[in-house]
Amino acid sequence: MVPSTRAAHNVETTAESLQEDLARLEVQKRSLERELAAVVAHLNSIQRALSALSALMSDSAEAARSAATGDTDRRPAGETVREAGASPVAEPPVEGSVSARSTGDREKRSSRTSRPKAPEPQKYGQLTEQIIEYFEQAPDAEMRARDVAAALGRDTDSGSINAVRSTLDRLVGTSRIRRAGRGLYRAK
Repeated sequence: MVPSTRAAHNVETTAESLQEDLARLEVQKRSLERELAAVVAHLNSIQRALSALSALMSDSAEAARSAATGDTDRRPAGETVREAGASPVAEPPVEGSVSARSTGDREKRSSRTSRPKAPEPQKYGQLTEQIIEYFEQAPDAEMRARDVAAALGRDTDSGSINAVRSTLDRLVGTSRIRRAGRGLYRAK
């Protein structure tokens, strides 16, 4: 009867070990899902910014071409000319306008888009400035990304720490701070 008891004990031990592994892996899965969500949100914001910059570059290139050639391009109201291969993007119609290309309408559109919006918190720009200020306060110290995140109050989860880490890497790439060793950063 002894071998049967030993086998039952081994099965119980294995089952307990697997239960512990399952619980640990579920926690790790949730953590990775949160981190993935943070990366996806960051990716989406970068894509939106690049799209907006691309549109601005296209509009300014078209304006420069039109000014250089004296071309008065007549397009349907609300349509903007884009670079070759890009699709036209409709602008919101200007209220009470007969022609979207008239001078008065351009001024209305210009003033509407240049009007400052209500201040919105910009986490990424603020994070960069906070990191630079933090390194300016301790110019000789070598710090890890986790320490910088903790000092800035951004160590709540791995996604926030990774945002600090990627910002530090960007700042190294632009020579605003320097890498002091593996995982260590220092003021320039």
